[in-house]
Amino acid sequence: MKVISKPVPARLHGSISKLVQQITGPKAWTSSSIQRNDWIVSATQSVQNELEDFVDDVRSRPLPILMLRAENYKLDACHKIIQQVRTRLDTGIGFAILDGLDIDDFSIEEIKSIYWILGQLLSNPVATKWDGTMLYDVTDTGQEYSYGVRGAATNVELTYHNDNSYGIAVPDYVSLMCLRAAQTGGLTSLCSLHTAHNILLKTKPELTNRLYDDFIFDRQAEHHPNDPKTWKGPVFRWDGLKLYSRVASSLIFKGYEIADAVLDAIGKDALEEMDNLMKTDQLSVRFPMERGQIQYLNNSCLAHHRSAFKDGPNQGQKRHLLRMWYRETGKKYYDG
Repeated sequence: MKVISKPVPARLHGSISKLVQQITGPKAWTSSSIQRNDWIVSATQSVQNELEDFVDDVRSRPLPILMLRAENYKLDACHKIIQQVRTRLDTGIGFAILDGLDIDDFSIEEIKSIYWILGQLLSNPVATKWDGTMLYDVTDTGQEYSYGVRGAATNVELTYHNDNSYGIAVPDYVSLMCLRAAQTGGLTSLCSLHTAHNILLKTKPELTNRLYDDFIFDRQAEHHPNDPKTWKGPVFRWDGLKLYSRVASSLIFKGYEIADAVLDAIGKDALEEMDNLMKTDQLSVRFPMERGQIQYLNNSCLAHHRSAFKDGPNQGQKRHLLRMWYRETGKKYYDG
């Protein structure tokens, strides 16, 4: 991330450091400044061959998926392609889609093994749920979206958010692999939070300031039963070098409800303004997820949205994605 001049953190309210300059660089994109080639990374035949050899090896020498280690297999081409992905996440626009993997000859478990191994080449996989789930199935379970039921287990629209914005440890990177798309809907939209911060700082700095102060987040029951149901933290955090984001207005509104607390008027206005910004065509790109594709995101600088979707009438026509989280530091368990 770059800023227009040398970053000088401002101490505005108490001891909280806030970014008061415009961010420049690839991550501060708009829909008109990027194109498909900026995020598509095409798998080569060498990558496909390595993954087929990997699956053959697993078939002949089976292990539970979570026991598979990338260093035990020849994955030179895979490592190279994932480094291209990682470059886009770290120094590019913040997201990438690995395209062109042929998974039709593999079983579901074999596809999960491929996804798991490729994820290890990106970063350190960590638990996506408090119960230790590492590979999370994103599909409509028929449950109603409510307290303790994640939106990923339903077919409802998911408003712009970072993954685990309500958690103690936020993943640095998140990924989704598409096993089967929905019959209709289920489109992904992405928004640059750096650009949103720039616009809000320029047009309504008083609201930007409020987003650096604490909000109450609903933890979605992803915690020990004896732990608090809510977590307090800011939407934006600036450490002098990097801007971190925790966006999830619906979970903040729910958090105040659970805590029986009142959200201040400026806080409410700030969240609504952020939501309105992220919805604009200028700040977002939208695309479908296709079978075999893997979407990788830098979770601190991007917010993502999913449109509501409808599945086909048969079990084999249900939208099915796999999700993984990654952190560069901390432990593998959910709270890091």
